[in-house]
Amino acid sequence: MDRAPGLSVRLKLTLSYAGFLMLAGVLLLAAVWVFLLRYVPERATLISHDDNPTNGVFPVRSALLDVFAPRAAAVLAFLLVFGLLGGWILAGRMLAPVTRITDATRRATHGSLSHRIRLPGRNDEFRELADTFDTMLARLEAHVAEQRRFAANASHELRTPLAISKALLDVARADPNRDIGELIDRLHAVNTRAIDLTEALLLVSRAEQRSFTREPVDLSLVAEEATETLLPLAEKHGVTIETGGDITPTTGSPALLLQLTTNLLHNAIVHNLPGQGTVWVNTGVRPRTAVLTVENTGEKLTPQLVSTLTEPFQRGTERIHTDQAGVGLGLAIVKTITHAHDGTLTLTPRSAGGIRITVELPR
Repeated sequence: MDRAPGLSVRLKLTLSYAGFLMLAGVLLLAAVWVFLLRYVPERATLISHDDNPTNGVFPVRSALLDVFAPRAAAVLAFLLVFGLLGGWILAGRMLAPVTRITDATRRATHGSLSHRIRLPGRNDEFRELADTFDTMLARLEAHVAEQRRFAANASHELRTPLAISKALLDVARADPNRDIGELIDRLHAVNTRAIDLTEALLLVSRAEQRSFTREPVDLSLVAEEATETLLPLAEKHGVTIETGGDITPTTGSPALLLQLTTNLLHNAIVHNLPGQGTVWVNTGVRPRTAVLTVENTGEKLTPQLVSTLTEPFQRGTERIHTDQAGVGLGLAIVKTITHAHDGTLTLTPRSAGGIRITVELPR
């Protein structure tokens, strides 16, 4: 925004300090003058007792004013100079934290997010502002780094199906007698994977922008719908799904919350013990939150590995590509949707193997 040039804050504070000091001085001198007028008569008679009498009436107040006025003016001039110099120094000391905050802001606008103010001293308004700004920079730096990793991983994931498609087309061009049906099937599978990845990326973007209408949602009904949808997949993998819970009201997007639940359930089915796995889906209410818990059996996971599962394109212990592996955005989408609904997501490894994922949303 273009603004007209104006006085600096330091100069304004200096003039304010000096003006206040001058006003206080004027009031003090006025009080002194009123006090003197109250106890000093307007005229006085001088009676002499020596041999040369000089009896007469003299204007005492007029003489007092002649003596008081120049000295009062000198005092006011001193207060003006003292107020300007002292105000300039005090304003500079008071605004020093603002200068450091401004410098940090300029660095941040030029892309340097690693700089921190770290304002010393005891807590006050300026220190609180500086600490808040440091916290904001730290979160912004982490968010930018996460977005860069996300963009790099997304580019890699999108490049893979495109590269496969190009390779298949090159092979078909070099070998016209190749089975076209097989080529079409492989191209269809690769193209489907690319479409799924693109739709997942769009879903993440939509959730991050919170461009959805909130309405009442019962998480227990959402869990039942997701279970019915994925029941054939669970039967194919030999996984048993057990559901339970009471009515669990919350507010949000029904479509996004269904996607969240479906992703959690799909992840629990795919990453489970083959042929003998179990998934537990439960919903419930707490004093201020609605809770959805999805727990599954599976391989033992370390807390360090579990903490990375919500990052984009993380698929357990390695980057795998199977028919049911998904596009690597399942839990990343769950995390994004949870945060978009002002909720919390907790991942806890089970001691017997597998993982427990808890989503808490405002009631």
